[in-house]
Amino acid sequence: MPHRYTSPDEDSGRWDRFAARPGDIVISTRSKHGTTWTQMICALLVHQTADLPDRLPALSPWIDWLVVPEDEVFARLDAQRHRRYVKTHTPLDGIPIRPGTKYLVVARHPLDAAVSLYHQGANLDRDRIRALTGEPASAPGTVAKPRRPLHEWLADWTTEETDPREALDSLQGVAHHLTDAWNRRDLPNLLLVHYADLSADLDSEMRRIAAFLEIEVDASRWPELVRAATFGEMKSRAERLAPDPAGIMKSRDAFFRKGGSGSAAEVLNAYESDAYAARMRGLLPPGLFDWLHRP
Repeated sequence: MPHRYTSPDEDSGRWDRFAARPGDIVISTRSKHGTTWTQMICALLVHQTADLPDRLPALSPWIDWLVVPEDEVFARLDAQRHRRYVKTHTPLDGIPIRPGTKYLVVARHPLDAAVSLYHQGANLDRDRIRALTGEPASAPGTVAKPRRPLHEWLADWTTEETDPREALDSLQGVAHHLTDAWNRRDLPNLLLVHYADLSADLDSEMRRIAAFLEIEVDASRWPELVRAATFGEMKSRAERLAPDPAGIMKSRDAFFRKGGSGSAAEVLNAYESDAYAARMRGLLPPGLFDWLHRP
């Protein structure tokens, strides 16, 4: 049985009631690992046009997210007649693995993802999220704690000890998610995608994903589709592409902050960077460590 992951705004138990169809595509990532980017690539390949028929969060719902009622999510998916591509932040050990479904797991250098997560935290309307998930609202007059400086926050993120299944966005949670997928990498219906590869050669990676999904694209359409999946184009369409169907972001434009790779390593000093690498070597299988951290 899949492990059930829960948090104040997520419940992987919804997967028990998800009616799968042959050909479904499941995008499983940790937060800020390229989820929206991969959803956009799937949307472009499925619809074969940059002029998508709806907002991306409507086309590719987040199954586990309690902010949007379950009935609404499933009704939207039931009504779709195109090939479906759905999002989850649940590791593969928390969802059904079906032979007729294709699974995309996207990895990113954990430090880059953590820095993006730090900045994303400032862009969320916490009171709005609490209201939508039934959590108690902040007491009147409550003053939010000042945000910790990025360096201090990131250094602690690399050293904190936590249960990876209880804190999926912790360093240990990231290691658990990726290790679980890495150990399944020989499955014929699973593809591992690296954020750095998308950044370095988007055209080639989109072709690799298309081949895995068994989607043929006319050669004349490729330039349009690849251009639509670039960071600049996606940022210019933030209102339709940002994963914000319920209005929990302060700014959808700010969701697309930089989209690069490698800069987060500069936040830590040499000692902290070495300690991070040593810890990750202890958390990850050797092959995964080398694949995840390659230039």
